[in-house]
Amino acid sequence: MRRARPDLAPDPEADTDAMRETQRAVAAAARFDDDCPTPDAVAGGDALVAGVDQAFLDDPDRAVSAAVALRGGRVVERVHAVSPLAAPYVPGLLAFREGGPALGALARLDPDPDLLVVDGSGRIHPRQAGLATHLGVVLGVPAVGVAKSLLCGTPDEATDGRPTGWRTPVRAGDDVDAPARTVVGHAYQSRQFDSGVVNPLYVSPGHRTSAETATDLVAACGGDYKLPEPTRLADRHAAAVGTDQDG
Repeated sequence: MRRARPDLAPDPEADTDAMRETQRAVAAAARFDDDCPTPDAVAGGDALVAGVDQAFLDDPDRAVSAAVALRGGRVVERVHAVSPLAAPYVPGLLAFREGGPALGALARLDPDPDLLVVDGSGRIHPRQAGLATHLGVVLGVPAVGVAKSLLCGTPDEATDGRPTGWRTPVRAGDDVDAPARTVVGHAYQSRQFDSGVVNPLYVSPGHRTSAETATDLVAACGGDYKLPEPTRLADRHAAAVGTDQDG
């Protein structure tokens, strides 16, 4: 994939103030309205969707980034890249640790996807520029963030024990650099089982999607598990490659 905004690519060697300034520039460049495939196009196979995820090796200085492209639920391509980790994990600055490796994997995809589904936040982020936003803006492609925990913002309703398909808006408060009460994403109950309570996902627009459509796109990705199929398969591919690398 060609980079539309290489000037905004995450620099893991920058200091934290510079990283936050880059995120503010990413958020300013991001579009949180719909210029993306429709959910029907995703579900029906008219759009190529790439899931992106990471796995970490026994070597703490390297990571495996994986991208799996699907069309209508069928895998079209699997790619990966093994990259150095040049920055430590700092909450809110994940893109500077994992963004470079993810871009390395996505550079190997052919053809370019119509939508990225990223294991990480998008607009649900203190500076509205999580990993999904950063990747989407740098590559110029519609992107959605799917996180397993809530980084910031407040859901409108309690999230415990909700049925499959339930959602509620997540709104900006003092912890998000956005007007108060802005809907920055949704808590989305992708699956619920009788055998035990499953926590919701936190879905947010990364780039060229609105908060409402981002959740519809994740729902359209399908699958029988909590995670949407593109990121679930990317997670499996990264783990498999990581096992080979460690061995």
